[in-house]
Amino acid sequence: DHAKERKLPPEFDYASQALLYLPRKMPDVRDPGFSSKAADEIVQLLDHSQGRAFCLFTSYAQMKDLFERVRLRVSFPLLLQGTAPRSALLERFKNTEGAVLFATASFWQGVDVPGEQLSCVIVDRLPFAVPSDPVVAARVEALQDEGRNAFAEFQVPQAVLSLKQGFGRLIRTKTDRGVLALLDTRIQRMPYGKIFLESLPRYRVTYELTDVARFLDGEKAADPASPA
Repeated sequence: DHAKERKLPPEFDYASQALLYLPRKMPDVRDPGFSSKAADEIVQLLDHSQGRAFCLFTSYAQMKDLFERVRLRVSFPLLLQGTAPRSALLERFKNTEGAVLFATASFWQGVDVPGEQLSCVIVDRLPFAVPSDPVVAARVEALQDEGRNAFAEFQVPQAVLSLKQGFGRLIRTKTDRGVLALLDTRIQRMPYGKIFLESLPRYRVTYELTDVARFLDGEKAADPASPA
């Protein structure tokens, strides 16, 4: 209750170093056609980034499904969480040209890959915690018992923090550049999406793959949207 708080400005110039890509024409994440369209987007993004990407997922099932949908459509070396120890996968990613890592929660934080080797971070959906998780369920129940809004006070803030941590894998130095892609259109459609966007650094935003290609080629995106 007596803590002192201070918010310091970021040391990175996110508006010039990072581009946030939010595709408009994706199905809802609960739609049966989502995985197919997500695979199409990932393939196109990897072509533009020449691999050099983290594809981060909120579940092992989704990770494995998208890995299988993508692996025969690209020529880049693909790494899959669970096929080797975490440290070994990270070293392999750092030392393999054009590598792409498909991973879940443990790679959303505490992973440092500065430089061009990581030029794109793709997130399949907003990282809400699984409601059936015992700890999550207990916290939700406790808040509800107090008459509070568990979704607004706990689930959304936790997901915002997780998304920031996932996106934080990309910009690690003042010279890093890259694209952050979120394939979940709820950030654009749902009222709580504004909370996510306002919580992120001041990235430039685009809804067009052509801007992604220009940015990765070192050109200025054509009339990009205002920073998030």
